[in-house]
Amino acid sequence: MPPSEVLKSRLGYIDWMRGLACLLMFQTHCYDSWLGGAARQSRFFMRSQLLGTFPAPLFLFLAGISFALVTEKLLLKNLPPGQIARTTISRGAEIFGFGLLFRLQEYVIAWGWAPKSDLFRVDILNTIGVSMMLMGIVCWLVLCAQSKFMWGQPPTAVHPDEARLQTTKIFQSRLSLIVTAAATALLISLLTPLLWTTWRPSWLPWPLESYINGVHNLGTPQPWLFPIFPWTAFAFAGLAVGFILQSEWARTRQAKVFFILGGAGVVLVELSRALDRLPVQLYPVYDYWHTSPEFFLIRVGMLLGIVTTSYAWCRWGAGQWGFSPLIQLGQASLLVYWVHIEFVYGRVSILPKHGEGIVGASAGLLTIFLAMLALAYIRTHTKGWMKNRFTRTQAETATLQPGRSGIS
Repeated sequence: MPPSEVLKSRLGYIDWMRGLACLLMFQTHCYDSWLGGAARQSRFFMRSQLLGTFPAPLFLFLAGISFALVTEKLLLKNLPPGQIARTTISRGAEIFGFGLLFRLQEYVIAWGWAPKSDLFRVDILNTIGVSMMLMGIVCWLVLCAQSKFMWGQPPTAVHPDEARLQTTKIFQSRLSLIVTAAATALLISLLTPLLWTTWRPSWLPWPLESYINGVHNLGTPQPWLFPIFPWTAFAFAGLAVGFILQSEWARTRQAKVFFILGGAGVVLVELSRALDRLPVQLYPVYDYWHTSPEFFLIRVGMLLGIVTTSYAWCRWGAGQWGFSPLIQLGQASLLVYWVHIEFVYGRVSILPKHGEGIVGASAGLLTIFLAMLALAYIRTHTKGWMKNRFTRTQAETATLQPGRSGIS
């Protein structure tokens, strides 16, 4: 495979996975909103909700991988840790701002029957933004600790004889980032059961505590919210994987590395099952399905399996044959997430709430999927057209400037 095609498959699998997360999110929301009567008690609905446990971890995991890609590019530009942190943390703050704006929009649209507490609900966008800011802080701390690395120096300041040493230090920095990201993910997972029960920071105002354990204003942590503990752990797990994939060793052994990750996923799944069977538990309150480190391990294992499958599908399968609906959705995932909510749960829902059978709700799901696909297509192609138009305008302007075109 030509290098350009290899690069395309390496990046395409990220958009494909993000598009898969969008599709799973659509089906979860559509069936939850529209199925009614006996259909809500069916095995079909149960399986739909089970699939609905994947989108949030996928979005966060991919946010971590993408964060590693961006940080790696900034590292290769030899930027100082402070500048890298400002760039990445600012992007996280932007996403967090979008999350707050989305909550405000939902409250205004539902004016009159939505409680004011909805303004402070910790939704997935909020958590992605917070996770990115936390990853930026952690990466900044790690890079600052590598104090001997020649950050920010121009290439001429590096003696040729020190090139090999500089390469070694880059490797050490990346290794430190991988280890720290993985350790942070594990630490968040280990603290979650305690922060949801015996270590609850109940002294905090509930809008702040909700970011810790999802308590909202209901007195106890809610499993349908997305607090830092445990959800941010998935972002840090993705960060570790992203830095692994950016290493020189991984770049030259792409297929092998992805299958190693898939094998590691199987090991994590089996480790989770073995730990769950132990007769002794470390925590005073053990909730496997919501807060346990064992459940975190099994979901990370599944995510690694999805990463391997997505890469293989995009490199050797039909994942990138011509037009890919999932890749298209993945390239505009924020927009389709934002818009589809109103047509599924909002006042402009295209079907009556809890009033459809499986066939009717499935037809609605297909409509939402096609509409969001069209929206994503328009968004990405309009953006590309505007960028090309701007580039052409700049070029035309440059040719008319004195001294560049011979016109004086």
